[in-house]
Amino acid sequence: MMRRTMLFLPGNAPNMLINGDVLGADSIIFDLEDAVAPDEKDAARILVRNTLKYQKPTACETIIRINPLDTQEWRADLEEVIPCRPDLIMPAKAGCGQDIKVVADYMAQIEEQAGIQVGSTGILPLVETVLGVEKAFEIASAHRRVAGLFLGGEDLTADLHCKRTKEGQEIFYARSRIVCAARACGLDAYDTPFTDVEDMQGLVKDSQLARSLGFSGKAVISPRHVETVNAVFSPAPEEIQYARDVVEAIEEGKRQGKGAVSLRGKMIDAPIVKRAMQILDMERQMMGGDFQ
Repeated sequence: MMRRTMLFLPGNAPNMLINGDVLGADSIIFDLEDAVAPDEKDAARILVRNTLKYQKPTACETIIRINPLDTQEWRADLEEVIPCRPDLIMPAKAGCGQDIKVVADYMAQIEEQAGIQVGSTGILPLVETVLGVEKAFEIASAHRRVAGLFLGGEDLTADLHCKRTKEGQEIFYARSRIVCAARACGLDAYDTPFTDVEDMQGLVKDSQLARSLGFSGKAVISPRHVETVNAVFSPAPEEIQYARDVVEAIEEGKRQGKGAVSLRGKMIDAPIVKRAMQILDMERQMMGGDFQ
């Protein structure tokens, strides 16, 4: 699944919910947690349910951020939305593997009651606490439903007792830890949003840093950020051409019976070939409009 951009939409904003799939993001996140005031939780989950039931986006993936397990809201969130078949559930403040198992078990109960194939809805844990970062591998490997790891920088820095900055040095360790844990489980990792809507140059820099660390995509809080983040997390034309040259060189080497192949004066080894295949796979998904 290609998730270059995941756009947060408040669960209590009907106009945004019904127009989410025309904003260009690969995934949209219907937010039932931070974006919704406590006295609006019931109304928001019903609105999200109805959006999924009657106007479910078809041009992008749908993710539902539910409330944390230490609240009274998360079960009601799942009861409303699971029967409407969202693609993923995003548990907020995932702190350990047991949190994921608890959510997965309750999802299974609802799926069974609704006549839905058990396990058909995935989980994308939102890691945004110090405990969650330290237990990232445990979370990633907790259940077969887990589709990746998502880093939340705002709550994490509050938990760290430090200031959230545009430069992001305070979350460098957490970013690296999340990527390593996800990749160790064969999963993708997704970066926290850049929260300054007006600073497009800062957005580019932050997105490039995230990609350089191994993230597959990044969340955004504004439709204005979608195009920029999509571009950063898409292979550039020169990357695609180099990947094609690598594959061509390897194939030519095989035809000639060569045990070692060089391209542009550099030996081509297995990691280079693997990266080339990843780039070409991304190109195929983008050309086909298939982000699943």
